[in-house]
Amino acid sequence: MRNKISFPKIEGESSRQAHADFPEGAFEREMGNEGFFGPATHLYHRHAPTGWIAFDGPLKPRAFDGNQLSLKGESPWDAALLLSNSHTAIRFWACDRAMDHLVRNADGDELLFIHEGAGALFCDFGHLPYRDGDYILLPRGTMWRIEPHQPSKMMLIEATNSSYRLPEKGLVGAHAIFDPAILETPHIDAAFKAQQTEDTWRVVVKRRGQATIITYPFNPLDAMGWKGDLLPVRINWRDIRPLMSHRYHLPPSAHTTFVADRFVVCSFVPRPIESDPGALKVPFYHNNDDYDEFIFYHKGEFFSRDNIHPGMMTLHPCGFTHGPHPKAFAAGLKAQKTATDEVAVMIDTRDALTIHAEAEGVEWSDYYLSWGAAERMDPAAE
Repeated sequence: MRNKISFPKIEGESSRQAHADFPEGAFEREMGNEGFFGPATHLYHRHAPTGWIAFDGPLKPRAFDGNQLSLKGESPWDAALLLSNSHTAIRFWACDRAMDHLVRNADGDELLFIHEGAGALFCDFGHLPYRDGDYILLPRGTMWRIEPHQPSKMMLIEATNSSYRLPEKGLVGAHAIFDPAILETPHIDAAFKAQQTEDTWRVVVKRRGQATIITYPFNPLDAMGWKGDLLPVRINWRDIRPLMSHRYHLPPSAHTTFVADRFVVCSFVPRPIESDPGALKVPFYHNNDDYDEFIFYHKGEFFSRDNIHPGMMTLHPCGFTHGPHPKAFAAGLKAQKTATDEVAVMIDTRDALTIHAEAEGVEWSDYYLSWGAAERMDPAAE
């Protein structure tokens, strides 16, 4: 275990409580280790830490409009690869017709987040209906396909050479945020049995990014039953009951939904905004010096951002200070809102993400200027 130097000190004008009761006119910035879990210092500045006028180099904050992606392909292996590193791959896929083959990811667990649509997923374990806002976790090696009842768009988050786990919930107990009993699993029901035909079926297996096709003279989703604890599970963001404090703005790590090796998946869902007069009411300015921060915006109005709409994505690489846009920060000081209605998926990765051509093709290139002059804050102005 590493012994970091840790002894809290106070110098000059500061707050005794993080994220509350700032010195008049001050902007708080958190500098910390281990993604909000390690040692941290809060610095109080006369100017907003995001008040830059130029930003040159690879750490520039990025934004992408997923609504402009040219999505095509009859298989999730045709999905647009947006960002990746050696531990995860983030892809986006649209499907409007029943798949005529099965797929299996041999590279790692697959997590689907359904952005739009509804339908049925069939896998080794049975039949699982889905709708917008669902997370569906498919263990590595699961054979599956979908039959959309409505055109469906989804983000696929691969835990490369890894598996997903639930986060440790510590002091709040195992039933906080969501009770594990709410997790849904597939059923061997009439719909599942009806698709167990003797027709020829292909299984397209992805391993090390390459496809292998295995052909059967029957549908291999022919399970009669199963038992065990390695299972696909489904949870919808509407089932999540977020942690919150009326007196203290909790860090993003409090909203962790799934954990894999070297990255986490967090869910931002509607909640009351802090009501204490001295409490910060928007995300705090911070250095995330250990993680790249990717956010997919699913639904609602994003209270810390301007001109970010559902279907858009942002990437804040580790190594620079970021935080709320000026209008959002000002609104927070005035307590103009009492609740959020945003739904977003955040992926924090310990290793730098590579941006692929599909994402670069739908980039809002002036996003880094959106903390500045108002006339530069709308991607429609490009």
